[in-house]
Amino acid sequence: MKTAVSVQEKLFRRAEKFAKKKKLSRSQLYSNALEEYLAKRDNHDIVERINEVCELVGTSLEPELLKSQIRVLRKSK
Repeated sequence: MKTAVSVQEKLFRRAEKFAKKKKLSRSQLYSNALEEYLAKRDNHDIVERINEVCELVGTSLEPELLKSQIRVLRKSK
């Protein structure tokens, strides 16, 4: 699908230079960038939802288990 977008000239020049260096068409570069951006946003939204649930149900460890985990982590360094 064809579309037109406006970007700052400095960003456009950087994108052109990058696409040329990586041997990508402009369309492929912009498609890749948009796909990556949307995937990150989707992941961010999922993490936010998980955090909300964790706050509701509580995810703190029992004190003894926490101490045990800290000891194991220190030994693994």
